[in-house]
Amino acid sequence: MEALRQDDPRRLGPYTVLARFRETASAVQYLAHDASAADRPDGPADRTVVITAARTELAALPAFRRRFEAEARTADRLAGGWVQPQLATRTDDGELWTAVAYVPALTLAEAIDAAGPLPERAVRILGAGITETLSRVHATGAVLEGLAPRTVLLAGDGPRLTAFGPLGAAADAEARTGGQLSVRLGYLTPEQVKGETAGPASDLFVLGLLLAYAATGTTPLADGPPAEAAERIAHAEPELGAVPEDLRGLIARCLAKDPAERPSSGTVAAELALEGAAGLARGGWLPERVSKTLTEQESRVRELVSAGAAGEPADSSVGTAPHGSLTEPADATPDSPATGAPGDGGPGEDTRTTRIGSVGSPRAPEPDRPTTQLSIPRERTGPPDRLPAVLPPVAPLVPRPLPAPAAAVPASPPPPVTPTPAPSSSPSAALDRRTLLFGAAAGAAGLIVGGGGVFALGGNGSEAPDDGKPAPSPSGPTVAGLPPQPRWVYSHPEAEPAPLTAALWHDRLLVLTGETQASAVDLRTGHRLWECPDAAKGQAALAAGDAFCFVAGPSEFLWLSPKDGTVAHRVAYENQFEGAPFLTVSDVIGQSGPAIWFTGSHKVTVKAKKPKKGKKPGKDTEVVTSFLFAYDIVRRKELWRTPVPTGRESTTPAYQLIAVRPDDIVVRQKSATLTPGDVKAAKGKAVFRGFDRRSGKLLWTKSFGTVGPDGAAAGDDRGLLYAAAGDALQSFEMPAGKPKWTLNGTPGSVFGTPVPAGDLLHTTSRNQEVGAVDRESGKLRWRRSTEAVPGGWAPVVTVSSSGSTVLAAGAAQVTAFAAADGRRLWKFQDIGVQDPKGATVTAPYRVLAFGKSAVVQRERMFYAFPVK
Repeated sequence: MEALRQDDPRRLGPYTVLARFRETASAVQYLAHDASAADRPDGPADRTVVITAARTELAALPAFRRRFEAEARTADRLAGGWVQPQLATRTDDGELWTAVAYVPALTLAEAIDAAGPLPERAVRILGAGITETLSRVHATGAVLEGLAPRTVLLAGDGPRLTAFGPLGAAADAEARTGGQLSVRLGYLTPEQVKGETAGPASDLFVLGLLLAYAATGTTPLADGPPAEAAERIAHAEPELGAVPEDLRGLIARCLAKDPAERPSSGTVAAELALEGAAGLARGGWLPERVSKTLTEQESRVRELVSAGAAGEPADSSVGTAPHGSLTEPADATPDSPATGAPGDGGPGEDTRTTRIGSVGSPRAPEPDRPTTQLSIPRERTGPPDRLPAVLPPVAPLVPRPLPAPAAAVPASPPPPVTPTPAPSSSPSAALDRRTLLFGAAAGAAGLIVGGGGVFALGGNGSEAPDDGKPAPSPSGPTVAGLPPQPRWVYSHPEAEPAPLTAALWHDRLLVLTGETQASAVDLRTGHRLWECPDAAKGQAALAAGDAFCFVAGPSEFLWLSPKDGTVAHRVAYENQFEGAPFLTVSDVIGQSGPAIWFTGSHKVTVKAKKPKKGKKPGKDTEVVTSFLFAYDIVRRKELWRTPVPTGRESTTPAYQLIAVRPDDIVVRQKSATLTPGDVKAAKGKAVFRGFDRRSGKLLWTKSFGTVGPDGAAAGDDRGLLYAAAGDALQSFEMPAGKPKWTLNGTPGSVFGTPVPAGDLLHTTSRNQEVGAVDRESGKLRWRRSTEAVPGGWAPVVTVSSSGSTVLAAGAAQVTAFAAADGRRLWKFQDIGVQDPKGATVTAPYRVLAFGKSAVVQRERMFYAFPVK
């Protein structure tokens, strides 16, 4: 760090600038803090920031501003994983800067200077973290062009990327006549030397140079006379003798002259760290000297922030070490990299890492050859503008829950998330509009590209004729570690709101309900078959025998023809249920065969008592009466109703189906609809109720252990309840309440809703772990991490029809495991396509299993994967 110069800003937006942090060819980074953040609930975490402010002489160029804004948008969409979210961005009123939360970290160049080459394990973690982010970019056909030793940070928990385009990774950037912007990259590729456009494989070549530098402290091909750098890159073989043997082959493949011979980013991630960078980095990953320097840096930053918060000037005597200390400036004006003397080692020039040929050498660089000049035309905004949104972690939930079949119990969904539309030109997947992202490594965290990169279905937005035959899988045999390619992809029309619910009808139809209509998609081909406006805002479709598709609408039950979606029967709630006029029906909570269960309520007028002589007559009052109903959707007949307590503020109580057993059903009222009296009476525990399946009679009411009102819970047909209590998962006999076994979770986590399947109980937790235990004994069979970012909600587990595959759907990805031994099979993540200025998709992933397939949904996109 360095004390502020005379012409440095003292304030940027809400942030008070404290010191110069680092400099690049195109920007200056400042350490700053936001004093007002202390008054906000989430303030302390965001108080100390690093602001990247464009250099004044470059910010005046329209081409530079467009590129800076494009790279800022890319960083914003890649937020999460190894990319820090931007806290603020300013691109108007003459200001051009972005701010991210400060994290104690050194650039790769600084770390090599401080401690020398990294050990092999650290190189693997570094490379895995970078490729996990590269995969997210490459899935769209875009190129990062932001890799350089000064754009990669080494933090205590893993690597971070700080540049997302040529500007951030520029070894030199300057204004040219006519308002043009010239950017020279420190690392070029053979295709760029030939004058060709960089592609995703170009990032892999630069990655190879970067990893070799991390492992040896020198850069293959870039070391040597700068004037000959382009010739070496294009034709010379890299010298990798100093690279650790286990890494040598992979780096050599990345440095192949032919882009087609380089591995995909997903393949690299898998070979470097099968369990993912986050998993491998647990417990520390940096050399002791680097870790010590990070600690010192953090301490100095704290001192600066404390002094700044107190209104004191920055103390230039804090230290003189080059990594994180504060030193006096050599002069009062910044040296521009565009105008500084070559080889002066000034702050605008990276003499060790970004200039070709100067890595590890103090030699003055020679003038650039024409092949190393990259000119960004005025109209170009580059690949980052086309980069779709990547989702931040959100609660995995759907607007309305799916009913539970007799054989499975659904996970309890969190509160609703409002869907946001994603552009799509047609129901089919178009080659130039959608791409898919696959998990090349079963354990690699983040987004991974497999099978060579980008995959898409369809072309030019057209659909193939529906011949009624199942669509063949284009992938052929599944490669180990790679997900199978989808049999089909369906995109819900852009003109319609995103679906509210999705359900499978007899393994033949995918039935979607929305705000304006219900629609059906053929599960064999992925083609849309029909729409039904009458079923708008309905709940998930259920099978009413083989003849009809049943939908519970806001005011009536509907029976739709599965062939064309026409309404064959309809029953209004106010007419169907005798003695319950103007019935209000809550969500259907489950189904077994032709029977469904739901709660409903209506108002009853209670006559005032006859007044005593001489007294005024009282007023009639209205009270809400609630019932649990059983209804036969094949015969269209009420089976029974039984009174249940009315919910909070006289609303219909919402129930969750816990178990369907031969003689009874077990339910629990959702905590959001419990009255204050119910909560007080339960003393912080969940209350479960068992009802006779034939008569509806209440058989028992019971609390189990310390299971709370919101604790995840599921039962089975064997009379066992599995429920989360604290950080453990417990099993109880129902209704006796006798504990059977306890499974302790990993520290700091909470179990989600488990799923019984055969002799196993499949578990899930907020630490993003999935496992399997023996249902009778509670013995742990296996436990694996999805390698998603811990926290938020637990992934929702779905078991394939055969019971062989476990699919965990979370906020950021779907991960497939072998049910028998927990082997990670593959990962999938939908990048989608977003308008650069459009809203970010925040919907989680969902999985619906049928036959030998699984439909993966993310908002309006649906993918049919073959599964075992």
